[in-house]
Amino acid sequence: MRIVILDGFSVNPGDLSWDELNQFGEVIIYERTSEDEVIDRCKGAEIILTNKVVLDATTLNMLPRLQYIGVLATGYNVVDLEVASRQNIVVTNIPAYSTESVAQMVFAHILNIVSRVEHYARENRKGRWTNSSDFCYLDHNLTELYGKRMGIIGLGNTGMATARIAQAFGLNVMAYTSKDEDELPNGIRKVTLEQLYSESDIISLHCPLTDSTRHMINKETLATMKPSAILINTARGPLVDDNAVATALHKGIIAAYGADVLTTEPPKEDNPLLSAPYCYLTPHIAWATKEARTRLLNICIENIKAFIGGEPINQVN
Repeated sequence: MRIVILDGFSVNPGDLSWDELNQFGEVIIYERTSEDEVIDRCKGAEIILTNKVVLDATTLNMLPRLQYIGVLATGYNVVDLEVASRQNIVVTNIPAYSTESVAQMVFAHILNIVSRVEHYARENRKGRWTNSSDFCYLDHNLTELYGKRMGIIGLGNTGMATARIAQAFGLNVMAYTSKDEDELPNGIRKVTLEQLYSESDIISLHCPLTDSTRHMINKETLATMKPSAILINTARGPLVDDNAVATALHKGIIAAYGADVLTTEPPKEDNPLLSAPYCYLTPHIAWATKEARTRLLNICIENIKAFIGGEPINQVN
């Protein structure tokens, strides 16, 4: 069986091993694959593994031997599922492998913002503490999390994990969720989206990207938030209108934005968030701890084993 990995570098830049895949057949690994290389590299493959490389209808129609696509991520919008199903191609994803890592990144952003970690570390590298007249210096307000209100939009795996950490910090947690109130853990209050926007000191996005959630954070919704509000996005870039958030930061409509995702990745040089004040961006790495990537590869192996055994798991089509 011929197995082709189209963009292995992001999942495994060299600190993990693909060797376990060899039990299934010939394995060909490409670190990156451009759009015009996909068909040629996949010819003759029965199994394709992809993270972000798109497998659209045109591509799938050119690969008659293809039986299985393993998406090396939770989101699977890179594959045309309708065409895959029509051609009897099994498509699987990797669910819930990075839950704890993403929740951890939420609080990495929050703690950086409320404790100004980046600012003080940068100033100290310039020698400011060394030249201070006092044992400390304070030029930004610091904020204690205890007792503040955190609004979480979406209570799936990462939303729940984030809520658990929030409660450990003493935050009062509110949630906008499709779950019934009696399904929620103790201490989480179900609210409307309008309540969440207006009452929260911190808002964290954990919902999927759909037609109804695209640009849910926009000029109008930002205007309903507290001027002291902190907005966090580790979910999907297009949940927010980049221009609207950048404008809100410049005008002091909200206090800060911490994000691990952007609408376009990598971002264009003119993305307004790159130069907005109190905007803290990480390059889509919340999922990428070694522990999470190890789980991803382990689930990938189990997915392939199940497919070969005739009982696919984590199938999305």
